[in-house]
Amino acid sequence: MKKQALVWIGVIAAVLFMSGCLTCEKKEYSFDFTGKESGRLTIKYINIMSTMDDTVDISEEDFSSLLADYYEGTEVENGFPNATVVSKRLFEENGVLCGEIVFEFSDMSMVNLYQHKGKGPVMYCLGCNSLDSEYFSESNGEYGGEVMPVVFWEAGLKSMTVFTDVTFPDETTVSLLDRWKAYESGQ
Repeated sequence: MKKQALVWIGVIAAVLFMSGCLTCEKKEYSFDFTGKESGRLTIKYINIMSTMDDTVDISEEDFSSLLADYYEGTEVENGFPNATVVSKRLFEENGVLCGEIVFEFSDMSMVNLYQHKGKGPVMYCLGCNSLDSEYFSESNGEYGGEVMPVVFWEAGLKSMTVFTDVTFPDETTVSLLDRWKAYESGQ
């Protein structure tokens, strides 16, 4: 009975977490190795937006969540608990709000990379460790497709990238750039 209650609590928490409307258009993952197993992971969030709740603009609440949970909080870090955060920033680029977080890692598994017995291709499972719905866009590696949503890179490669699509901007999305500009200017 106790186990079943814990399962239901987990399901309810997941539904509440996923009901948030904070999203982005694209993500860019850059893995740069400085050693055999160590390096830096940079995740760039391109065009951070709010998705309307039915027809209600909740961008003010989503911007507050962006600041509290992600920028000042640890929501992204929770996905990579053993890696070290080097920097985190929000910025405007090409007329949209972007975010970037940089991690350092001493073992590739800290950033969800895998290499079977230290040999063969380095692998990253797309969407396996994220509540976001991400879709493969491009990479300097080889994508296994929908049946095998894994990106493979040749062993020994020092720089690996993968780009994903998350949410296409449309009439139900609201850019958070203006809110960021107002926040930055102190208004």
